[in-house]
Amino acid sequence: MEALTREDVMKKVEKGESLSGQNLSHADLSYSNLKKGNFSGANLKGAHLQNANLEDANLKGADLGSAFLFGANLRGANLEGALFEGTNLQDTNLERANLKGVDLRKLSLFGAQLDEANLEGVLLCEAKLKRASMVNANLKGADLSGAHLQRAVLKNANCTGTIFRGANLTNTDLTGAKTEKADFTDCVK
Repeated sequence: MEALTREDVMKKVEKGESLSGQNLSHADLSYSNLKKGNFSGANLKGAHLQNANLEDANLKGADLGSAFLFGANLRGANLEGALFEGTNLQDTNLERANLKGVDLRKLSLFGAQLDEANLEGVLLCEAKLKRASMVNANLKGADLSGAHLQRAVLKNANCTGTIFRGANLTNTDLTGAKTEKADFTDCVK
């Protein structure tokens, strides 16, 4: 089967055709409009998705390992079960995205917008979340051990049972956040 071109991918998304399970590894889809595209289970390893519009896209179970998503719009995207090893999510819009249970350990999310995102049970250990916005986000049971959260905004976030052990919370805004049973052991404040 011949590899899909950038134009093929964009046409399929435009027509509402599924790209579920497709091998799109190392594809250059930067600056593409892929809004509402179905990429569930797709291989997007090493794909270049800088500033791509993936709003409301289905990326459930997709492999985004080492993908470059700098500045991408993933607002409302379903990313449950997606793989992110080595992925760059800096300045990415993940507002209202579903990332439930995803492993984002050690990733760069500098300046990412995660307002109202579902981050329940997410692993964010040692993640770089400086200046990230997580207003009204659901971080219930998430693990942010050793995370860099300087100047991050977690206003009204649900941090029930969230682990912040050893995290850098310098100038972090937790105004109105629910922090029952949260672990703040050895945090830098």
